Formats: sequence, structure tokens, C-alpha cells
Amino acid sequence: SLFTDGPLLGRLMQHHRHRIAPVARCLELVPAGVDLLDVGCGGGLFVACLAATGRVRSAHGVDASAAAIATARAAANRLRDRAPGVEVRFEHRRVEEGLPAGEYGAVSMIDVMHHIPRSAQRGAFLEAAARVRAGGVFLYKDMCDAPAWRAAMNRMHDLVMARQWIRYLPIEDADRWAAEAGLVREVAEERAMLWYGHEIRVYRRAAGGAR
Repeated sequence: SLFTDGPLLGRLMQHHRHRIAPVARCLELVPAGVDLLDVGCGGGLFVACLAATGRVRSAHGVDASAAAIATARAAANRLRDRAPGVEVRFEHRRVEEGLPAGEYGAVSMIDVMHHIPRSAQRGAFLEAAARVRAGGVFLYKDMCDAPAWRAAMNRMHDLVMARQWIRYLPIEDADRWAAEAGLVREVAEERAMLWYGHEIRVYRRAAGGAR
């Protein structure tokens, strides 16, 4: 109900995303009452769901697509009546501008990494991880690179929807970079929905942990 205007295809993707992606599982992996930074927030579905259910205290979503941020801001306007105590902000920010300054109790990066050039993936991951404050979590989800047929189906999806040749990140690289950033892996899951394969990770920075 928060996504009632904008292009039809975009609305359909918001309304039916839960059928092809583990949205509910990702929502429950965000600790209650945190302030959240959502990197690559798209049209704001993840932030909107968290805010509407009162799971976050505040949320800041950033995305490089101006059209997606316009959709997210329209949803945020409707959220004011449904979640008056939750501060929600969406920002149009290009990758080269970096991420907002500060630290957050939770940082999420959902279905973003495969859209980033391979040479820039490590830097993007580490920059997001650096925004996690002591005791906070980094929720990372991306599409699987195996088995090959699932990876191929998602590649076809992004060729049609995003008109982009995506670049999968092996999940082992994400685990290694998280350790490099001083984070400890708490959750490691794989989910299959229809023909899509999803890899989910939650990494935590220890309270008072070194950066």
C-alpha cells in the first residue's frame, strides 16, 4: 500500500518481490530498535517494511538511481502516518561519492554487489562494513554464483530488468573481506525461491571491537 504510484513495472516489482526473494528472512535478521543504513536501497522496499513494522528507530537509504529514490521518497511520505515515530531518509548518492559518514547499528547491502564492477567490489564491501558500529551488524545478501543454471537465470533477469551484465561475487570473498574488516560471521544461509538462488550473511562487530 506504500507503493501506489510510479511506473507499473516498478510497482509490480515492489508488490511481488517477496515471491522471488527472502524479504521476510532479511527483515527478521535486522535487530529491533537499531538505526539502519541501507546501501543500494532501490525503491525503498526494505526500509519501508522495517519502518512500517516498527523494527527500526531510524533508517537512511542511499541509491545511485534518481528514479528509484523518487519512488522511495513517495513511500516515505506515506510512512509518516503509519510510522510517525520512525525517522526515514532517502538520498540520491552516486557510488563515487562514497557512503554517508557516521556509524550505524545495522548496515544492509541487499542485491547490490553483483551490479558493482568487479574491481570496485572489495572497496564497496569494506566501506559498508566500516559504517557498522561496535556491537552492530552487517546484513549482506546477494545472488548465488552456483549452481550455474540458477546463476544464469538471474543473469537473464538482470539483462531484462536492469539491462546490465552482472558480476557475481563468490560468497567466500565476502566472508574473507568481513573478517578483514573485523567482523564475525553469525549467520550463513542459502535460500532458493523459484529459480533464484540467494546467499545471506550476517556479520557482527564485537562490542568494543577493533576496526
